[in-house]
Amino acid sequence: MSVGIITGSGTYALPGLEDPEPRAVRTRFGEVALTAGRWHGTEVLHVSRHGEGHAQLSSQVNHRANVLALREAGARAVLGATVCGAVDPGLELGGLIVFEDLHFLANRLPDGSICSLHDEPGAPGRGHWVYEQPFSEPLRRALLAGAAASGLAARDGGCYGHVDGPRFNTRAEIRMLAGCGVTAVSQTAGPETVLCGEAELPYALVGYVTDYANGVRAQATPLEQLSELIGRSTAVLAQAIGGGLELVGDEVPPTGSHIRWP
Repeated sequence: MSVGIITGSGTYALPGLEDPEPRAVRTRFGEVALTAGRWHGTEVLHVSRHGEGHAQLSSQVNHRANVLALREAGARAVLGATVCGAVDPGLELGGLIVFEDLHFLANRLPDGSICSLHDEPGAPGRGHWVYEQPFSEPLRRALLAGAAASGLAARDGGCYGHVDGPRFNTRAEIRMLAGCGVTAVSQTAGPETVLCGEAELPYALVGYVTDYANGVRAQATPLEQLSELIGRSTAVLAQAIGGGLELVGDEVPPTGSHIRWP
């Protein structure tokens, strides 16, 4: 069994992946290109959300296929990485945050359909995902310890806010999210969190702060600095996730529970 790793903007391949083996995994939601290999002493399955050259914008990511491909390829847990915009003005650019809560009220996929693997009435196993917190606590602890072991400071906790892309948000939208307690935002991890939960794949998310969201600071983050930080994110996120991999146990329980119908 392997650990699934999903990366976003700036990380299209895992640096230093040993014996990389590209695979094409077919699911009922489409085919997914993933790469198997050994990384930091652990068998991993890597999916790049956007693909080489950022071919797919956030509005074009096939989240259902990605999650099912990882499960069908043998992932026992999933670690997600995202670059994100700070809603909390106390966050530092270039810093890490390991999220504990989620704001994804719309619960919809990029095409507007409901974010769920349960898309067929009467299908066996259909049901509701029930939880207190949406992210796996054992995986969160592994990411925090991995960051610390690599000499990286990471904020323990915070609310991830999913926003629809590909555009960035207005000041009014960010004020609304801040009022809901959102700590940082990006455009892809909401569906991932929900779908991994439904698939009974424990999931945790680490963010790398590349900018302050619109209106959070008096001066907007310069585009040049945003681009530079996205470039730096690859190495930093790789250190944090790589350091946490060896702490991911063989048996990580699913997050929450399910009410299902046969």
